[in-house]
Amino acid sequence: MADDLGHRATRHAVVIGGSLAGLLAARVLAEHAERVTVVERDRLPEGPEPRAGVPQGRHLHVLIEGGQRALDELLPGFTDELTALGAPTVGAPADMIQWQNGRWFRRTTATTRHYTGPRPQLEWLVRQRVLADPRIELIENTETVGLTGDSSRVRGVRLRERGAGSGKETRTLTADLVVDASGRSTKAADWLAGIGAEAPHEETLDTGLAYGTRVYRTPGGADTDATGYYIVPNPAQVYSGVVLPLGDGHHLVTLSGLRGDEPPTEEGAFEEYAKRLPHPVISDWLARAEPVSPVYGFRKTANIRRRYDRPGRRPAGFLATGDALCAFNPIYGQGMAVAALSAVALRRALADPKRTPTTRAVQRALFDASRQAWDISAGADKKMPGATGDAARPGPLDHIVGWYLGRVVERSAGDPVVGASFRAAITLTAPLTSLFAPSVARAVLFGPVGETPPGPPLRRDA
Repeated sequence: MADDLGHRATRHAVVIGGSLAGLLAARVLAEHAERVTVVERDRLPEGPEPRAGVPQGRHLHVLIEGGQRALDELLPGFTDELTALGAPTVGAPADMIQWQNGRWFRRTTATTRHYTGPRPQLEWLVRQRVLADPRIELIENTETVGLTGDSSRVRGVRLRERGAGSGKETRTLTADLVVDASGRSTKAADWLAGIGAEAPHEETLDTGLAYGTRVYRTPGGADTDATGYYIVPNPAQVYSGVVLPLGDGHHLVTLSGLRGDEPPTEEGAFEEYAKRLPHPVISDWLARAEPVSPVYGFRKTANIRRRYDRPGRRPAGFLATGDALCAFNPIYGQGMAVAALSAVALRRALADPKRTPTTRAVQRALFDASRQAWDISAGADKKMPGATGDAARPGPLDHIVGWYLGRVVERSAGDPVVGASFRAAITLTAPLTSLFAPSVARAVLFGPVGETPPGPPLRRDA
């Protein structure tokens, strides 16, 4: 078969991983293949419950607007269904008390909204929608241990029942296309080596950021109409705190710090750690709230990008998507959105009437879908003290761009025009180049820094 993923009939596609990225990729591939098989190492829960294969699943997740639009394109009516399940939304900046770089943000009219409900709820809804398609089959409790084929073409996967041990006999599942959506700990480098192919170069950037998360019953008697709080870290102030509603009368609180000064998970110590934040607004909130869960810690927050877009001895019929392609520091809340945007990119690349959808062309489209989120996450992280990895080295334009973006952030707190443009870029609804549009550039380069509240703004701007 020629290296053509869309214009020839693909009889069978295999997706490794029942993650959000994997399920959405399967949704798209079902439009082109006779059947799609999703291979998942976990047993997936029947309801909206956490699962072991998503180690950060109990932590803060937001579905930013770029992801909302992509999910509605892939699964029409999805966000309406999410709302019907009780998933809350938080408008920015109207509903947030936010501190960044020594300034409190004005709570002007919201220009974007985030879904802040628990990730298992969103993932369960995606799973229900995707697996309702009779062309898509799910194989659970099964590990992918290798690929079949050779360095020129992948022809399937080797599978083994999970927990059976390395000596257990494997079975082969043939496929015309294999998509790796197995997450940031993917074994694709070993799989490719096993068929004589070349693994992609990995770019890494690790700040050593660690965070802890706890669920609280929402306290009564608040003296503010805000539904969320956000203390944003920077190189001079490395602690972060986020409080967002989960729905059903509960809020989720995440605190973070850097390597060597991680948030504790011991009873009572978590609340004490919040006092390290530059303002007591979150600590005061915690003092009035009742904890209803343990503190869950998370440490694997490095940015990792696998450069399948670069030349190499790699086979046709093999693609990577989601965290298996590009994994971000989760604190920026981009992962779910990029999973959905990548599936949209996959759909457009496979259906492109002007270009033959070769493996290399489609992989390039998937890479491009994650590029802006990487630029945001890695661009911010490389400025943090102690950042390590080959992607931590500044590029030739980093100083100039960093200077300009610093002025954008400085003005976004008090200037509604700059703030709206900044939020559109970081929620992946507008390109980063929109921050250089004439109206924004004039305000950034020549406009004054707008007046901002002297303390936490308890009420929305009139």
